[in-house]
Amino acid sequence: MPTNVSDAMRGALGNLLTRRISYPVSASDIRKWALAVYWPEKPPREFLDADRAPEDFNPFAWAVAGAESTGRTSGGTNAADRTEQLAGIPGPGLQFQLNGGLETEYGAPIRPGDVITSENRLDAYSEREGKLGLMLFTVTEDTWTNQDSTVVKRSRMTLIRY
Repeated sequence: MPTNVSDAMRGALGNLLTRRISYPVSASDIRKWALAVYWPEKPPREFLDADRAPEDFNPFAWAVAGAESTGRTSGGTNAADRTEQLAGIPGPGLQFQLNGGLETEYGAPIRPGDVITSENRLDAYSEREGKLGLMLFTVTEDTWTNQDSTVVKRSRMTLIRY
């Protein structure tokens, strides 16, 4: 049976693709994010007081204090083989891709002073036959933790390639 998943790809499951570290989150960052997200409504008081950030707050939206990846990419952020390039292995060489969905779980709230670390890993491959041929489903998992190693967010993104 034909497959797009090579032995190298199977061997890369669980590998770290990227790591990012945020600058310390400030109360001002939280207030600005809440004002932008809730506009034109007024944000809940807890966000204006900056006790905690809204769940969808992104400490990496403007800048990162540090970033690293395990592989080198070519072809830009939309290259179909980008995931495997980040894993340092040859990709399947497919031409087309689309977003297959995102699942997110939230943990501890992000608070002022937190430094968030994002670790994105290659989680799973599966295949299915479609109208345009064999489709490759690739799942990556991005886990955000604070400086105490407490999970604040975990997202699983599915990429469909053919």
